[in-house]
Amino acid sequence: MAEQRLHAIVDGRVQMVGFRAFAQRRAVALGLMGYARNRSDGAVEVVAEGPRERLEQFLAELQRGPSAARVEGVDHWWGEADGRFKSFHIGY
Repeated sequence: MAEQRLHAIVDGRVQMVGFRAFAQRRAVALGLMGYARNRSDGAVEVVAEGPRERLEQFLAELQRGPSAARVEGVDHWWGEADGRFKSFHIGY
């Protein structure tokens, strides 16, 4: 099964609440590669590559977020992984 890419934009109260660190911990636990970074509009952008089943688990966790966050919406889309990531970073 080919690996896929999840690209998500998480809106709400997601900056300055540990959201990127939360995303990194969950991605590493699921064996995903990619990044989470703050956007200038107050959202967090997350790109992750790995098996679709694990990416779907990750997406569900992004929709919930850490306890200090208030996720109002997650726009996301799927694509093919290109293997450019060697780990999961905060910022990129």
